[in-house]
Amino acid sequence: MSFGEPERYAGGGPSRPFARRTRAQVVAAAVCLVLGTGLIGGAVTGAWLADGPEGPGTRHAFTVAGDLWHDVPVDQLFPPTVQGGGAGPGEADRVWTRIAVAPDSGCKGAFDALLTRVLTPVGCERLLRATYTDATQSHVTTVGLLFTEADAAGMKALAGRFDRERLDRRGDLVPLPYAAKGTAAEGFGPEQRASWAISVLTDAPVVVYAVSGWADGRTVDEPQPAEDAMGSGATTAPAQAGLGHEARGLADRFERALRKRAGSATERPS
Repeated sequence: MSFGEPERYAGGGPSRPFARRTRAQVVAAAVCLVLGTGLIGGAVTGAWLADGPEGPGTRHAFTVAGDLWHDVPVDQLFPPTVQGGGAGPGEADRVWTRIAVAPDSGCKGAFDALLTRVLTPVGCERLLRATYTDATQSHVTTVGLLFTEADAAGMKALAGRFDRERLDRRGDLVPLPYAAKGTAAEGFGPEQRASWAISVLTDAPVVVYAVSGWADGRTVDEPQPAEDAMGSGATTAPAQAGLGHEARGLADRFERALRKRAGSATERPS
């Protein structure tokens, strides 16, 4: 429709002028307006009060979470400093400092081939990564936020597969680190991966992961999943160094922060 000109029929002729309405037609139109408004209002309410398992607005929060990669400044997604109260071995406190942020990108070349195949069903909208070091600068940890193209059903399917097949424990499915030149993570390559944690969210189209290693570039023959490295009595080098705690501690904090931000973004004004 173009304003200022009469609408035209499909054949190109001008539209006919409005006919004079009868009283019955006016009443009928008013009834339709009232019913239509009610239906539209119900639809809007239904969209906000989505009957998700985690409460009102679940579906809307899922959508908002998927947009965070371009709606939230990098210093909020990846804060310069992250506090890890009780996150270390023996519930010791941790503080992590950001030393590098990767340019936002797609997923080409960002994962080993096998992990790429596992993640393919959910697609890749955008991948964001940053690398942190601990207070002593002896450890480095890359945190990744993979924003997928999947809907809630797709994320649940992938999460279910990870649970059934214990894919988060497989040493051939460890995410790659981000090694930035001129930083403590410069030597943090594939052979330096020591421990990792990966979570497939079902309330957001995001896969959150963290992979940790030593800042001195030492190689690791067998990376150990964070849950195993944090286990009581674990005696591997990554476990003794607390690298499982590094990976799990950062992954958990970024996962919680993402959920909180998506939830707060969907709050309606009172």
